[in-house]
Amino acid sequence: MKALRFSRNETRYVAAALASRLRPGAGAAWGPLKLVSSDPPSIPGGDWQRIYPRLSGICGSDLATIDGRSARYFEDYVSFPFIPGHEIVADTDDGRRVVIEPVLGHAARGFEPPFAEARPGDGDDYRHLVCGHLKPGLQTGFCRSTGGGWSTELIAHDSQLHDVPDWMSDELAVMIEPAAGGVHAALRARAQPGDTVAVVGAGTMGLVAVAALRALAEPGSIMVGARYSTQRRLALEFGADVAVEAGELKRAVRRATGSFMVGDHLSGGADVVIDAVGSAASLAEALSLCRPRGRVLLLGMPATVTAELTGLWHREIELVGCYAYGTETLRDGARTTSFALAMELAGKVAFDRLVSALYPLERYVEALSHAAEAGRRGGVKIAFDIR
Repeated sequence: MKALRFSRNETRYVAAALASRLRPGAGAAWGPLKLVSSDPPSIPGGDWQRIYPRLSGICGSDLATIDGRSARYFEDYVSFPFIPGHEIVADTDDGRRVVIEPVLGHAARGFEPPFAEARPGDGDDYRHLVCGHLKPGLQTGFCRSTGGGWSTELIAHDSQLHDVPDWMSDELAVMIEPAAGGVHAALRARAQPGDTVAVVGAGTMGLVAVAALRALAEPGSIMVGARYSTQRRLALEFGADVAVEAGELKRAVRRATGSFMVGDHLSGGADVVIDAVGSAASLAEALSLCRPRGRVLLLGMPATVTAELTGLWHREIELVGCYAYGTETLRDGARTTSFALAMELAGKVAFDRLVSALYPLERYVEALSHAAEAGRRGGVKIAFDIR
């Protein structure tokens, strides 16, 4: 099979980190990611299938890895060499078209699920991510045993597979995984009817979170700060009430909530703030936008940041992490899953419009450079086309 393989090579990893400081995405040319021909992964048992990607997206965690910016925290939860790619629409050997729920959960690793009908991301103990008959790996795309979407072939467990309806295009299907993450964020934010919700950042995750908030919650107002005009336009189309330049979000929230400025913080602020960027600057902004006893949801992967947390303490703000997807409980008490809700939402929201460019695997350096600069270049989601 043909694949983009990421190997453990400290020298190249450092080179990628240095190169990416000069230009985002440059780590693809200098780092340990290479196009290779290799044997496909072996199927470990009867509940596994061989699948063949059509499209596979490039996400922020992929870029952080390629550019040498990912957190060392994950080193114990991955196995080298691995093939990246977890946003996947693919074909199976038996003729199905599927999207992958990439978390390698209890069922995939041969453990008893934490409760009946649990999804791969559910559970309160992550030991299974490094145990069982698979090499360590929190997700498909970070596990040596399974392969990943940046290839012509990989394996997936039946618990990870979701059938794609005939009406859905490949471009829309490849957005189901990030949309499921947006659904999980919208529900984990716990916005109450009438709340003011501020979203810092309008890349892929910020935009899908906006769409999910509008569909699944009853906020009084959704306010978005975004660096680029394309992102602001899409935020409004996906359900935001206000979309402003990134530096203007605090002023917009201050006006909407009738707050004063006290130094860099608002005296009041938004009831809920979603940080969809995951940098030190975005976390500081999110905390400064949040009202006392409000809630900040960390949706963007932060890696290592330095943060002033006195305001968090003084204002009794909740800081909540938001990773992946799982079983969801709706406001009426009904239980469903992030992926089921994302599939429903995809019938109402044109997530395929976020897919801005497609590249063959052979042009991976160009593709990753484009993905790293997508906002500046008027795009959002870049993906590999393996059809």
